[in-house]
Amino acid sequence: MRYEFRLTGRLSKPITEAFPELEEIPAAPQTLLFGAVTDEAHLYGLLMRFQDLGLHMVEMRRLPD
Repeated sequence: MRYEFRLTGRLSKPITEAFPELEEIPAAPQTLLFGAVTDEAHLYGLLMRFQDLGLHMVEMRRLPD
């Protein structure tokens, strides 16, 4: 499964490094992170990392395979 996460603002290098499995595309005033999500546990782990780092997710969507 591939997912796209749309986050508010530009992410710093240390923040994007917290998500090595995702690719980043700056899209002012937001940042897009996308990549493969292996299973539901991985998805919830990503969501928890966003929350732990205080990131605001605007949108999450599953991409076509």
